[in-house]
Amino acid sequence: MPLTSDKVLFKSLVEKGAVLVSLHLMESLLLNNLITKYPVSGDHQVEKVTYDEKTYRVYINKTQYFEGVPPLVWNFHIGGYQVCEKWLKDRKGRKLSVDDISHYQKIFIALKETIRLMNDIDEVIEKHGGWAGLLTRNSQR
Repeated sequence: MPLTSDKVLFKSLVEKGAVLVSLHLMESLLLNNLITKYPVSGDHQVEKVTYDEKTYRVYINKTQYFEGVPPLVWNFHIGGYQVCEKWLKDRKGRKLSVDDISHYQKIFIALKETIRLMNDIDEVIEKHGGWAGLLTRNSQR
């Protein structure tokens, strides 16, 4: 993990890292600003998980879906897994509870904000000479 002696860069990265930690621990207040809807009532049974990129819908069965899921969020991978798809597939054959539905909607926000913060972090590092500059400065110590 590269470190920096640039205090401005370090402070900025620490702040963004704290937001990421809060999101990933599902503690951030940002998670209360839902970006999706779950508009159709039913039995909440996870049968077949599909994503419709035209309507931004994640279907859990023939009639029920989460609406408003951006493709960038749906396609986001961590550790080789497509997060949104894996979470539902791990629950295949189960009925989602109210808490499950709420938690899943918060995952969308956590991922959307993670993507935004990743871009912000890249911009901050680029403004300070990029990764190559950071690594070069560190190797000269």
